[in-house]
Amino acid sequence: MHAVGAPSPAPAEGFPRSLRLLHGRAFQHVFARARRIPGRRFMLLYRTSAPPLDQPRLGLAISKKHARRAVDRNRIKRIAREAFRVRRRSLAAVDIVVLSRAGIAAADSRELRLELDQLLEHVK
Repeated sequence: MHAVGAPSPAPAEGFPRSLRLLHGRAFQHVFARARRIPGRRFMLLYRTSAPPLDQPRLGLAISKKHARRAVDRNRIKRIAREAFRVRRRSLAAVDIVVLSRAGIAAADSRELRLELDQLLEHVK
């Protein structure tokens, strides 16, 4: 729910189910032959979607091993979804999986967003 008087996000800029990797088989498709973009706190895997789509999709795999507290995992996922949402129109039509790496929970939100923005620039 939105606060009274707060504008609701435009549907075109939201994060609808059609832009999410929701099933294990979609994740497995990416893991099977992914291109990798390593970062300090994230690893991006991406691959052309099957069946081919006209827009990118995002899947998140934020490990409890790397972010023990649920509040940290949720913060990381929010940042990843927002970075994707803002850039999705400039991304190729691929399936992207964002993986966490060691030390991610200790990083502040600004650092995480900056790294994700840089990694998403390399998706082709």
